[in-house]
Amino acid sequence: MSVRCYVGLGSNQSEPAMQLRLACEALDGLPGTRLLSCSRLYRSKPMGPQDQPDYLNAVALIETSLEPLPLLDQLQQIEQHQGRQRKAERWGPRSLDLDILLYASQQIDTERLRVPHYHMHARPFVLYPLAELEPDLIMPDGTPLQHLLKKCAPVGIEALADMPAQG
Repeated sequence: MSVRCYVGLGSNQSEPAMQLRLACEALDGLPGTRLLSCSRLYRSKPMGPQDQPDYLNAVALIETSLEPLPLLDQLQQIEQHQGRQRKAERWGPRSLDLDILLYASQQIDTERLRVPHYHMHARPFVLYPLAELEPDLIMPDGTPLQHLLKKCAPVGIEALADMPAQG
C-alpha cells in the first residue's frame, strides 16, 4: 500500500540547485517510490549561524510503499551519497538535508523521527513550498495549511525558478 509523503529539501553547499535536483531524482529512484511533484526553489537565510551561505529549499511530494523509518534510512543514504557529513553543529552548512515533513496523515513521535516535522509550522521555507504543491492541505491534527500560512509571514524567503533540469 502506498502513501503520499512530503519531503523537505535544503542545501547551501556544493552547488545547492544541483544538489536539490539530484535529490529529487534520487527520491524517484527509491524502492516502491515515485516522485509526484516538486516545488520551485526558495532562497532563505540560514537558521543557525549567519556566517554561512543562504539555503535553497524545496518540497517534494512522493508516493511510497516504504514505512516511515525505512524511508528515513533511505533519505539519510541519499544525503550521505551527496556528500552530507553530520556534525555536532545542529544548523551548520550542509550539502543536502532531507526531512520527512508529512507521512500520510500520521503523527509519529519516536527517538529518530517526528512527523509532522518539528517546527515546520513556523518555517516559511517549508510552508510556502508545501502550499505551492497542495494549498488546501489539512495537517494531521486537522489544522488547515492556510491557517499556518497566515501565522507565518514569508519573511526571509524568496521564490526562485523551477527546479533546474538535468544537464
